[in-house]
Amino acid sequence: MKKSVLTLTLAASVLALSACSGDSASKDSTTIVTSKAGDITKNELYEEMKQSVGKQALQVLIIEKVLASEYEVSDKEVTAQFDKEKKEMGEGFPQYLEQQGQTEEGYKKYIRLNLLQEKALTEGIEVSDKEIETQYNNMKTELNARHVLVADEATAKEVKAKLDSGADFAEVAKEYSTEQAAQESGGELGWFTSDKMVKEFSDAALALELNTISEPVKSEFGFHIIEVTEKREADIGTLEENKEELTKTLKMQKADTSTLLPKVSKLMNDADIKIKDEDLKDAIDQILNPEPAEPAAAE
Repeated sequence: MKKSVLTLTLAASVLALSACSGDSASKDSTTIVTSKAGDITKNELYEEMKQSVGKQALQVLIIEKVLASEYEVSDKEVTAQFDKEKKEMGEGFPQYLEQQGQTEEGYKKYIRLNLLQEKALTEGIEVSDKEIETQYNNMKTELNARHVLVADEATAKEVKAKLDSGADFAEVAKEYSTEQAAQESGGELGWFTSDKMVKEFSDAALALELNTISEPVKSEFGFHIIEVTEKREADIGTLEENKEELTKTLKMQKADTSTLLPKVSKLMNDADIKIKDEDLKDAIDQILNPEPAEPAAAE
């Protein structure tokens, strides 16, 4: 439930396209596949990928370029994030990469894209020592919880009423939840600390008494009905050891993802981008000239 703009699936397509889209790729007749049924050239692969993901992929490649011109992400940062995620996924990490059609190096490129976005999103955001200490204390409590995620408050209240009347949580989650993982697991989230979830969810879960069904909790993902089944102390090290990661987490919690597009748009305009492939000429038009956001509805 962390904030991220680029999806892994899209990043995989982007990286695949960029691998065959050098300066002369669209004119390269080098054969890359031979068979009795016919050969495939680099140009054919490029044209096929351009038709399927070309404009979207080019958008992301340009976003990466312009963000990297303004913000720095070091190899050390990428490796640290990669090692962290690999450790968190444990034995399931190789299977996860295989499911996504990714290699470890490809996944590191995806991580670099997301870190660039995070730096753009959190630019200028400040967090206090008190906020960091509060987040640290929250993280020392590890929760085992389950939830049902639905799209609207009315459905959330219906779910709560069923659970309050004794309905089986797993069955309700499988029936109502809009989240596929919750449908498959019966809503079980396993053990987690507060930094692993969006703030609204974590705050509500931490405040719940054990085995109590929450009121509907709104987050950017929808409405959650939460039940915390166990709590325990987590061994997370000292405050000083966690300060850098805590600061990053708090900044991302405060970040407004809607600020990213205007920043990228300005960077693109400043970069004076010229797209030479006629089929992709308008790939970034919507980013260069974004429609103004609709005014918020009156309360």
